[in-house]
Amino acid sequence: MEFEVIFRPENLQQFWEGTVNAMALLVSSLIVGGLLSLPLAVARVSSNRWISGPVWLFTYVLRGTPLLIQVYLIYFGLGQMEYIQARWDDTWPWTWFKEPFFCAMLAFALNTCAYTVELLAGAIRDTGHGEVEAAQAMGMTRWTTMRRILLPSAMRRSLPGYSNEVIMMLHSTSLASAVPALLDITGAARNIYSDFYLPFEVFITAGVIYATLTLMLVGLFKLAERRWLVHLAPRSH
Repeated sequence: MEFEVIFRPENLQQFWEGTVNAMALLVSSLIVGGLLSLPLAVARVSSNRWISGPVWLFTYVLRGTPLLIQVYLIYFGLGQMEYIQARWDDTWPWTWFKEPFFCAMLAFALNTCAYTVELLAGAIRDTGHGEVEAAQAMGMTRWTTMRRILLPSAMRRSLPGYSNEVIMMLHSTSLASAVPALLDITGAARNIYSDFYLPFEVFITAGVIYATLTLMLVGLFKLAERRWLVHLAPRSH
């Protein structure tokens, strides 16, 4: 194997740029998707079908279709519509659709939002009745109980499941190379492979980068679980 090719400055630069883009895409999509998921999760557990129904449909469609298709629909669909292209030079928010990064980030954010909504909604439904009864006994209204008791508790208890979602999103950033002019880790590997025809070397390197980033994320979530889920840990006797 010729791993020395990987360590050429121009190839290391490609992998570095791809890693930075992948992490920027991951972080931005998690922030946007996470912020969107909070009110949608509350709506998802509503007893009013006119409120919960549209959110169910949103999560069903986003979770039931491949992420790659969603990227294509936003970049090659919305992003290439004549109406948007005629306005993407000077009319907000259509100016954003001119940027490949935004199109990919939007697709990723909506996708992770759908999964996070169902994750949080399930955690809200599983909240112990004792917590709700205690809040009611203190005179809290329904929305105050949701804001101060149910939602914070659900967010803490969903950490283990959310860590899996974050790792899956990291791996899914490999689909970002489907958007032209957007270089990710897998895209860098493909570029180097096309130049040197060394599939094992370049894709093993890409795999090592993903595995290293995954290990870092797992470590961060372990620290978070120790901080916020310590009350759920088994007690030693």
